[in-house]
Amino acid sequence: MARPNFLIIVADDLGYSDISPYGSEIFTPNLETLASNGGTLLTDFHTASSCSPTRAMLLSGTDHHLAGIGQMADLIKRHVEIWEGKPGYEGYLNDRVATLPEILKDMERFPSKRGFEQSFALLPGAGSHYNYEAGTTEKPALAFLPPLYSRDDEFIDRKNLPNDYYSSDYFTSELIRFLDNDDDKRPFFAYLPFTAPHWPLQAPKELIKKYKGRYNMGPDELRAARLESQRRLGLLSPDVIAAPVSTNQKSWDSMTDEERAFSAKTMEIYAAMVERMDYNIGRVIDYLHRTNQFDNTFILFMSDNGADRAVLEALPLQSIDKSITYFDNSYENIGSKNSFIWYGPRWAQAATAPCRMSKGYITEGGIRCPAIVHYGPLTTRRIMNEFSTVMDILPTILELAGVAHPGTTFQAFTGWELFGQRAVRRGNYKALYIPKQPGDEETKWELYNLTDDKGELKDLAEEEPEVLQELIGLWMRYENETGVIVAPDPYQMNYPHLISTSK
Repeated sequence: MARPNFLIIVADDLGYSDISPYGSEIFTPNLETLASNGGTLLTDFHTASSCSPTRAMLLSGTDHHLAGIGQMADLIKRHVEIWEGKPGYEGYLNDRVATLPEILKDMERFPSKRGFEQSFALLPGAGSHYNYEAGTTEKPALAFLPPLYSRDDEFIDRKNLPNDYYSSDYFTSELIRFLDNDDDKRPFFAYLPFTAPHWPLQAPKELIKKYKGRYNMGPDELRAARLESQRRLGLLSPDVIAAPVSTNQKSWDSMTDEERAFSAKTMEIYAAMVERMDYNIGRVIDYLHRTNQFDNTFILFMSDNGADRAVLEALPLQSIDKSITYFDNSYENIGSKNSFIWYGPRWAQAATAPCRMSKGYITEGGIRCPAIVHYGPLTTRRIMNEFSTVMDILPTILELAGVAHPGTTFQAFTGWELFGQRAVRRGNYKALYIPKQPGDEETKWELYNLTDDKGELKDLAEEEPEVLQELIGLWMRYENETGVIVAPDPYQMNYPHLISTSK
């Protein structure tokens, strides 16, 4: 058989049950078809707890501390005395790793030439999904999310983008154009990382209308419905107990009618974003069918971390002198190009159930993600329950491509560290360390058997101390081998604290 093509599709902040193959009510027929017609659903697939580290692991096949994304850039900027200039914390894929496209091409590893021959990219970690900037190019409304685009090696002025630009549509059109203009007979490696459904929540109005009223029951009922769907689909054992929702946000019952209506609409917009992403995935799959390349293309769809619980009230939605309101977040306007909203922790934890917490946490809700693989010679099983991580993708692709892996060592355990949190897993045992606020209570390592405890509810640290000590020993080995630098006060590094103090 000829060497396959490769298509890697990444959703941004998509929760575990946010697509129909995993129990969602959101209309995602193309992912459903991919999963049900020869695809394999991975039910125990893991990433980092945030975006950039996951992508570093995806493209390098190794731990993000080795690859140069040891911590999120915003956190490094706030604590330069801890991480700045240290190996593994460069803030970009460093020269200690080769990226997947580089290995496939066997080219020299220059920092600015990481293997892609054609590209279109939004360079910051997120941004408006429309061609809209509330401020100016020189002084964007949100300085940490400037509208910086590039095509190949050149910056692109957003004013040169189409007026009807929408992120998921345009990214997909660019990829199809690349593929259609490629006369090379070599197999291709294509990477389609969407910025949806990451905030700001924005979607075409006709799709938002489609979901009107769908979420009026609130996030708790949605969570229950999603869990029941997972059980019905055979993705979740009937006896698994879901972790409770953890948040200080108002409960649905305590909200006013106006607050419930606004909150429900944020979820309607989110659902519309997910459906539009699925529509665009369908466009790429249709192209592969039309060009007789589908059967010989390895396709992976995944999310980069758990659903995002962020409450971004601290973001500057007005100019410094308060004279200009940058965004119109009225009920009637949310979802439009000049709105900037999110949906909050209750909706996020509806998507991560039965797991605990969400993005930014090394609990299962932050790192257990949906993943679908489709490639006829490989995906002979409908569901795969074995543990896997984003670092397994690179060696899999290299093996299928007939390219030797440049590494020599594979670990029998997996470690995590981000935002001051630590975890290590071997088999189905996982040790977890989540810093508590100094003075509240002592922070101790926790131990869970994930075989039946997906919600990480039964701490076995006292019942099985030998297992815990063995895992802590593996963590120390992980810390030493990857060059993790643990902050002196790890509690101050936690993800919710970072978001709540954004300026």
